[in-house]
Amino acid sequence: MNAQLRALAGTRRRQILELVRDRELAAGEIAAHFDVTRPAVSQHLSVLRDAGLVAERREGTRRLYRADGSGLAGLKQFVDRFWAVGLDRLRDEAEAERARREDRSAVGLNRLRDEAEAEWARREGR
Repeated sequence: MNAQLRALAGTRRRQILELVRDRELAAGEIAAHFDVTRPAVSQHLSVLRDAGLVAERREGTRRLYRADGSGLAGLKQFVDRFWAVGLDRLRDEAEAERARREDRSAVGLNRLRDEAEAEWARREGR
């Protein structure tokens, strides 16, 4: 997971990963999106490949790259644990708020009932 985090720490590498998320692109096509040298883009691709975030396929002399979702699996599990804790807290707070509202509603209904009974008794007492 540390390799994935280090690889994703770079803005340019995240941009490259976005480019190859849905389609396979040649290294030259990827490099054309940036104002850096092809060797610099190749270095970024190597970091992403070594982290398991992109897959490389050779077609003749071309190298084609595409995102490899399996490289994100460990990172996703790590982040999901925090997400699950947050969702649990949100659920607990929502349930507590619902209970508070139900209590307030019950108090309000009891007060209305008491007032209605008092008014009825007052009218009956006339």
